[in-house]
Amino acid sequence: MNQVFDYRAAIKNIPHKPGIYQFWDEEKELIYIGKAKDLRNRVNSYFNKDTNVNAKTRVLVSKIRNITFTIVDTEVDAWLLENSLIKKHQPRYNVMLKDDKTYPWIIIKNEHFPRIFWTRRIIRDGSKYLGPYASVSMMHNILGLIKETYPLRTCNLQLTPQNIEKGKFKVCLEYQMGNCKGPCQNYQTEDDYAHNIEEIKDILTGKIGGVLRNLKSDMERAVTDLNYEQAHRLKRKFDLLENYQSKSTVVNSSITDVDVFSIATDEKYAFVNYLKVMNGTIIQTQTIELKKRLDESDEELLTLAIIEFRSRYDSHSKEIIVPFDIDIEDQSIKFTVPKLGEKRKLLDLSQKNVHFFRKEKIDQYEKLNPEIRTERLLTQMMKDLRMNQLPRHIECFDNSNFQGKYPVSAIVVFRDGKPSKKDYRHFNVKTVEGPDDFATMEEAVLRRYKRMLDEGTELPQLIVIDGGKGQLSSALKSLRLLGIEKQVTVIGIAKRLEELYYPGDQYPLYLDKKSETLKVIQQLRDEAHRFGITFHRKKRDKGTLATELELIDGIGKTTAEKLLKYFKSVKKIRGASEEVLMEVVNTKQAKAILEYFREK
Repeated sequence: MNQVFDYRAAIKNIPHKPGIYQFWDEEKELIYIGKAKDLRNRVNSYFNKDTNVNAKTRVLVSKIRNITFTIVDTEVDAWLLENSLIKKHQPRYNVMLKDDKTYPWIIIKNEHFPRIFWTRRIIRDGSKYLGPYASVSMMHNILGLIKETYPLRTCNLQLTPQNIEKGKFKVCLEYQMGNCKGPCQNYQTEDDYAHNIEEIKDILTGKIGGVLRNLKSDMERAVTDLNYEQAHRLKRKFDLLENYQSKSTVVNSSITDVDVFSIATDEKYAFVNYLKVMNGTIIQTQTIELKKRLDESDEELLTLAIIEFRSRYDSHSKEIIVPFDIDIEDQSIKFTVPKLGEKRKLLDLSQKNVHFFRKEKIDQYEKLNPEIRTERLLTQMMKDLRMNQLPRHIECFDNSNFQGKYPVSAIVVFRDGKPSKKDYRHFNVKTVEGPDDFATMEEAVLRRYKRMLDEGTELPQLIVIDGGKGQLSSALKSLRLLGIEKQVTVIGIAKRLEELYYPGDQYPLYLDKKSETLKVIQQLRDEAHRFGITFHRKKRDKGTLATELELIDGIGKTTAEKLLKYFKSVKKIRGASEEVLMEVVNTKQAKAILEYFREK
């Protein structure tokens, strides 16, 4: 790479100032845009061998053949410029905003007696656009409220003062129905109409409290003037607006104008939620999805989303509530990371929304592509369990015995996070006398992996031992004896607090109770326990039945086992005829069996 592109010469020309940088490939195609407080230091970090960069970034760097940059006055200017250029050029290695919807806006048309309606197209003609609305139903509810509360015109006539004076228009059915006050025939003045428009703007921007106060004042004045019909109309409007306000998400009214952001990420995607709060009411909310390109940090992704949302909603809030500190120096904006109080509740609400959205999206992906869930789960397990390879093949051991008798070991196998029942195995313990769980575990692990080594079978990536430090140490002893203790990850799970133990680690690992990794390990443990108990009960029942048959004269342990193997149960032996019994035993033994069950 360095032979083709002399990055040192390029970096010498870059100043220590805030701005944006652009990477170009050999086809002179723009492949990446970034921002920086210090352009030279940031660009140099891509080529610094001591910097711990991921594989994707190394691929990007290998393709760079030219670097250009633009200096700006402040970091915030760099922030804004980066966002606009990314949206314009969509470079290959930049984060991609996955938001292909055209959200609707409410428009207050720039005209005499402005109409109010919704649109998906923004035309720069001086009209006022409010939104966008992520929820179309919410937008229609608001428009319905406005129509019911304020009589506005819906026609597209050119209601200029000259046209009205010339008497070019006549009132229509909307006027007769009371939905319009007839400005086309000068029945309503432009000032009165404009007063209604100002109130509607306040409602749409969350300043409904001021509108209610003015209505209440007008209502009281109408009562004082004995104008009860007017008071009744104002009371109806007041009730409609108050009911609308009560259905809005209301927070502390002292929180007047803030933006709230939260983020949730996984390996390939990030999700950012935005809440706009005005005068104690949430007036906008939306969640967007971002596709990662270079394993960007949460701070980088959230910064990009903040710029996008504030630009989209034309927000100029001086305070931005975020889940962690953002390294942006701007005197006009205050970033708040709340720990308690109403602002913390707002952040929690935003985080609930973003986590719900993330789960919903991931569920959709995984229903259509089950392999995506498998890869995500295995990757998460690898991270949680501090492994260096995906645990595609997992085995779990469990022991069972009854007062030291009938000891057995069971192994269950999971492949790609799911049970592989054809690979389940159980062992009759051969070398252990009495209730020695540690020795039983040692024997089972040794026999299992010695056989796999002898047969050349691929070893699992993860071994789970049902038990605490003692069982784990016994398993590890056998792995060391076979020389494979460094080839696999082995952990123990203690039942009491679901603690995970690692060899040589004094302190256990505690995973979140809702963690998918813990759920898989618990499923392994429970499946091993079920499989082991089932085999143990069969062996114990068989042993108990064999003992009962040995009470018959002339029937020893070997003969009892032969009978059970042939007839499968004592009940069938009890119901067999002498001729059938003689297929397994001799005449004397057959008669003894018949006599025993007859007396019993």
